[in-house]
Order: sequence, then C-alpha cells, then structure tokens
Amino acid sequence: MSTPTKDSKKINNLDPLDLLDIKGDLTEEESMVQDSVARFVDDKILPMIQSSFEDHTFQSELIKEIADLGLLGSSIEGYDCAGLNSICYGLICQELERGDSGFRSFVSVQSSLVMYPIYTYGSEDQKNKWLPSLARGESIGCFGLTEPHGGSDPNNMKTHAKKDGDDWILNGSKMWITNGSIADICIAWAMTDQGVKGFIVEKDMPGFDTQEIHNKFSLRASVTAGLFFDNVRVPDANVLPNIVGMKGPLSCLSQARYGISWGVIGAAQACLNEALNYTNERILFNRPVSHTQTIQIRLAEMARRITTAQLLSFKLGKLKDSGKITPSQISIAKWNNCRMALDIARDARDILGGSGISAEYVPIRHMLNLESVITYEGTETVHQLIVGKELTGVNAF
Repeated sequence: MSTPTKDSKKINNLDPLDLLDIKGDLTEEESMVQDSVARFVDDKILPMIQSSFEDHTFQSELIKEIADLGLLGSSIEGYDCAGLNSICYGLICQELERGDSGFRSFVSVQSSLVMYPIYTYGSEDQKNKWLPSLARGESIGCFGLTEPHGGSDPNNMKTHAKKDGDDWILNGSKMWITNGSIADICIAWAMTDQGVKGFIVEKDMPGFDTQEIHNKFSLRASVTAGLFFDNVRVPDANVLPNIVGMKGPLSCLSQARYGISWGVIGAAQACLNEALNYTNERILFNRPVSHTQTIQIRLAEMARRITTAQLLSFKLGKLKDSGKITPSQISIAKWNNCRMALDIARDARDILGGSGISAEYVPIRHMLNLESVITYEGTETVHQLIVGKELTGVNAF
C-alpha cells in the first residue's frame, strides 16, 4: 500500500509539499504541534485508514490518543484545554486531514462546533461541567443545525422550542450530523419566540433519538447521523445563556470553516505526494512518467495551488490571532482551498490511471471525502455570495 508521508524526497533542499517553506516561518511551539500530529497520523491513522474507509467504520479507540495530544478544544484557555494559537489549530487540521477528512471532521466538530459555543456562550456551570470532559475525550459532542429540508438557509429553521415552566420542550429534526449517533451531548439550535437559541441536549433525555446514516460513499471513516427531537424536555440550565439569534450558530461555523481551510491542504498534499511517487516509479515508453512535460506541468499546477492555499490560510491564522478576522475572509479561504483540494484529488486520481480508482492509493478516498467537505459548512456558492456581498454591499441570497 502506498501511503503519503511528510518525508517526501527533497529537490534542491525544497520540500515539494511546502515549496515556500511555510514551516520555516512557524514558531517552535507551532512546529512541535505539527510534528507531533504528523507522527500520530503516520503511526496510527495511515496504517488503518484504508480498511476503515472500506468497512465504513470510525476508529473510536483513537479518540483518547487524540485527546491526550491536546487536540480537542486546542484553542481554548483553561478547562483542561491546551490554549494553543490559531496557527496551531490550523496545523492540527492539516495533518489530520492528510490522514483522512473523517478524523479532521471529528476534531473540528468537537472543538469548533461543540466546545467553542459552550466556552463562548455558555454559563460557568456549563463550562465546568462539559469542557474538561470534552477536552479529555470522555464526552463526545455534535452540532445540530442542518435540517432535512436543506442546510444553506438556516433562517428557515423548523426545529422549535417552547418554554414550559423552568424547561423547554424541543421538537424537530437535524440531518447530516457528524458524530451524531456517538455523541453524549448535542448543541442543538432551535427557533423560539425570542429567536434562535442553543440547547445542550443530553443523549439520555427522553424523546431524543439518533439514527446513523449508512451507505455513504464519502466520509466513510466518520460517523454521520440524523437527530430527532420529540417533545424533548430540556432544563433551562441547559440553554446557552449568552446568545440569541443566528449569530450564535454562524460564529461557530466560522470557527469550523477556518479549520477546514487548513485541513484540505493536508488532503491535497497527500494526493500530490502519491502522484509524485507514482509518476517516478511508473515506466511508460522506456522512461518514468514524471520525465514527461505533460505530467510535470500537472504536478507543477498542483504545487502552485497548494502553495497559494498555504499562504492564504497562514495569513488567515495571523488575522485570527490578532482579532481582525472577518467571516468573508474565512469564506475566501474555505472556497478557494476546498476547490483546490478537490481539483488536485481528481487530477491525481487521473494521473494514476487504473490504479487511481483503487483504495490502495489515497487520491480516490480523498476525492470522495472532499466531495462532502466542499459542501458542508457552507457550499461553494454560499461562500461566493458571502464574498459578493462584501464586494457590493448587496445581499443576493
């Protein structure tokens, strides 16, 4: 089995997966984080990911090791979290997705869509109750926003909650929820007479049910489920008290989209690495395929687009840590980098010829995964319209 590795062959001291030497601009802490996650991916994810993808299974036994590395809620200060900067979080996502989008998705949801809203909008009691156990991987969370009728228009939310004494009665359903059927809690967003609110729904609350989605041809090494709320009684203590309205869930999506912009770079690097190895070894017409102009142009195009994406996400991380980042800037990166990665995965699959459709090589798996990644957390069109609104001042949704 051919697997991507960070130890790619260097030409003239340049790393073909990092042509502008972004790694050289990392701090010591950032470099250590990247190296430790890279080792975890090489040692634990890559040896099993082919069979996990083929068998449609999520390797939950790796959750504790992921937690022990400090990868869950890594940007949060306190509550047993690592308190790392945004560049570190991006590098975590990049290395995990070099392994597989499913593992990056797991960490993204736990960190950006579950721990972030509790930390940002929750009460101190909610933070103390949930954040340490989520950071240690003892509790798993999911994020309930997308609904069966569609995800690109969250204002058209059907899930609703009504006040009943000191409780809320929650009804509705959510769909395409990562971690849904293995989660101990769900951050469920519902319409109320006061506006959209976030609810911490616990798995054993009566009326709350989940159903895992099978027969996926994308993110097969990840758990995806539907969520169903049938008169679920949620105590007022489980309502996120410090946010009302769509700003809450949309701010969570911004956190996740930032991580995705880094993550897909890892998938693209894995595909380029596979293409480099394959074309160096594949002999046609008495010479390696990599010695032809056509292949070199295609490989160079992959490297150009990866380099552009790296610079974009690196700058985005600097903006995020300075507190100057905007949602439209995140949309540019999510849009550009997901398209970049999907195009590279498809081209790498083609370069490998017949071997490209085999799961023994990484491009087909990354290609199938990226078909989901380019859609979730805002489709490509949604991000184009967010940028369009920024340019014109007109909301064209």
